[in-house]
Amino acid sequence: MSYQWLALWRYADTFLSAAWLALQITLLAFLLAVALGLLSALATSSSVALIRWLSHVYVEFIRNTPVLLQIFIVFFALPSIGITLNAFTAGVLALGINVGAYLSETFRAGIQSVPKGQLEAAWILGMPRRQMFLHVVLPQAARAVWPAIINNLIQLLLGTSLLSAIALPELTGTATVINARTLLYIQTFSVVALIYLLLSNLFSWLGNVAGRRLFHPPRVTPVKKSVWRRTKKTLSNLVRQESLL
Repeated sequence: MSYQWLALWRYADTFLSAAWLALQITLLAFLLAVALGLLSALATSSSVALIRWLSHVYVEFIRNTPVLLQIFIVFFALPSIGITLNAFTAGVLALGINVGAYLSETFRAGIQSVPKGQLEAAWILGMPRRQMFLHVVLPQAARAVWPAIINNLIQLLLGTSLLSAIALPELTGTATVINARTLLYIQTFSVVALIYLLLSNLFSWLGNVAGRRLFHPPRVTPVKKSVWRRTKKTLSNLVRQESLL
């Protein structure tokens, strides 16, 4: 029934606030993930065995344990050793640490993709290691792994839904509360799914724009075509199913 969809209109501000919160968590956690991923990737080539071992342990532990468990450890377990974090900070920290481990492998692959001949040429020209990394390695590595970086950003956005388990009022948690009040199951979760879809494709579009401006020749990330057509078809099917109930 159309009036059931319209009944959710009074929660529009609530949905928008939840979407804004999810975006804040995503961007902050992604900044943390990029920093951790880059440090971990560089640590794998360190001459100090302990640093390499710590990087390996970090990546293996994070990639082989559930992200929900990691969220619980940060939010519930850390207070037992005197570190108490609110739900927002714990969510940013847990997701940033998780995605950082995946970006570590992504960055490592990008660094290893730079031809050794270019590094040798830079070394012969007397370029310091710092300049060599910033001007030779980093631009080429970033261009090679740019689609994977954007993909991790989108996965991070979708991963914010897990923070509803620690009572953070992001999109999924907010949808659960609204659903309990209205009992409009299909409508409530369809609205949230549509918001996730729009935000994900927004990140894909921004990734394409940035790829065209940062890299020469332009680096374009894969973008799904006919997004709006498929979205419209999905919503039409949902409305049709609702009318049959």
